[in-house]
Amino acid sequence: MPIEACAFIGSSAIRQYAEEWSLDHMLKLTEDAVSLAVAHGLPVTFVTEDTTRAAPDTIRRLYKTAIEAGASRVCITDTVGHITPRGVRNLIPYVRQLIHETGEDIKVDWHGHNDRGLAVINTITAMTSGADRVHATALGLGERVGNCSMDQLLVNLRLMNYINSDLEPLRKYVDTASEATGVPIPSNYPVFGTDAFRTATGVHAAAIIKAKKKDDGWLADRIYSGVPAAMVGTKQRIDIGFMSGVSNVVYWLVEHGIEPDEALVTEVFRAAKEGDRVMTDDEVEQIVRFVMNSRGRPMPVDTIEAWKREMKTS
Repeated sequence: MPIEACAFIGSSAIRQYAEEWSLDHMLKLTEDAVSLAVAHGLPVTFVTEDTTRAAPDTIRRLYKTAIEAGASRVCITDTVGHITPRGVRNLIPYVRQLIHETGEDIKVDWHGHNDRGLAVINTITAMTSGADRVHATALGLGERVGNCSMDQLLVNLRLMNYINSDLEPLRKYVDTASEATGVPIPSNYPVFGTDAFRTATGVHAAAIIKAKKKDDGWLADRIYSGVPAAMVGTKQRIDIGFMSGVSNVVYWLVEHGIEPDEALVTEVFRAAKEGDRVMTDDEVEQIVRFVMNSRGRPMPVDTIEAWKREMKTS
């Protein structure tokens, strides 16, 4: 596999001050490092760390020095997640213009961090402002609060019609990354958290159920979701909680192969309203089992096993 060298140097004024670097010293380090890698036949990406807090003239001189030394790419970095989309729209064209002045065919990378929660939108803005390549990581894992989230970026690019890739494998991708790094996926994490396509609110559930009754899966997947669950290989889920309506209970029972008779629905609904959170499937199952046993009708084993298989799959 070909090796691409990335030569880094801090570029912001505060880094210069802390290191007691003069600009001339930074230019010398840049020229030496890039020239060394080029001399060994390696393509070089010249990376200015903390670009978004650097003085424009410093960036201009560093990039031109690196290009003259043979760099084939430059990488703009938002090392501490400082910039906003408006800043990205100003910075990328500035860099493209200075590259144009060199007369060389130099590519531009964007590398953004998420300290202000702007990594995804900044990366998309970089793409639409002239960046050739952007960086991201699974689940946004990285230094401090991390980088642009690869999975969130791909979902947004698909929804914006910039790509048409099959995103069903993303579920396995984020699960594998989480397991390998020991970093759990928060329940409210966009798209791939356990609550991403889960609702226990009565009005939401009612709308989804009405869409399903129209035999319109496309509508049901979007009526209360900005991201279609099917796009990433999952489905909408209706649970039962203290903000649920009777329709939630009926839907849950039907989905799990249980006849939603009035007494059973009433008992589950009562328990939900007495609580202060969304009920777990085990809790609902216990109520169903209790009601059926009280009638001398134990819950069928095949129904329980089918329910467990369904939960394991989803």
